[in-house]
Amino acid sequence: MANTDTPLGLVPIKDKNGAPYNGAVTAYYLRSDYATAMFVGDPVIITGTANLLEYKGNMPGTLPTINKATAAGSSYISGVIVGFNPLPTDLTKTYNEASTERIAYVADDPDLVFEIQEESDAAAELAATSVGLNASLVYTDSGSTTSGKSGAELDTGTIHTNALQLKILRLVNRVDNAIGVNAKWEVMINLHTQRYTTGI
Repeated sequence: MANTDTPLGLVPIKDKNGAPYNGAVTAYYLRSDYATAMFVGDPVIITGTANLLEYKGNMPGTLPTINKATAAGSSYISGVIVGFNPLPTDLTKTYNEASTERIAYVADDPDLVFEIQEESDAAAELAATSVGLNASLVYTDSGSTTSGKSGAELDTGTIHTNALQLKILRLVNRVDNAIGVNAKWEVMINLHTQRYTTGI
């Protein structure tokens, strides 16, 4: 049976030691002048520190600012969005519209394992021999404004031994998942800013 095409971005599932993901997150800041919509499952990159004294979400002090991580082999990742502060003007909004100030909650532990779907490309699908290799992200699909989920996927055309954004660990072991187009894989963030010793 063919795999369903359901990109969700990066979904934290466990620690590399096998313990289930415990929901731990860190708060980060999305600026009102950042003109990109953000979704749950989007990989992000720290860009600096912003003062939140005027933020209506009642979170005093400063939080690091984040942007969406670039989908490219040499681009680093600081973590993955797993949720947002409620938006006072629209409590049903499960994603963050472009140019909207908000606090995002990010799974930023560099030892987390994530589930991600490979892109829909029959010409370059992953194989069992892809385990242990590296890959980049791709944003072929935009995030869903209905579900609030990311459209980020694993770029099957970038598989290599070179240091790329993701490390492929194994195929997700589920009855509805098989090697082939739209397969789901367990990965770790290979180029993580918390492992990058020379700074961003």
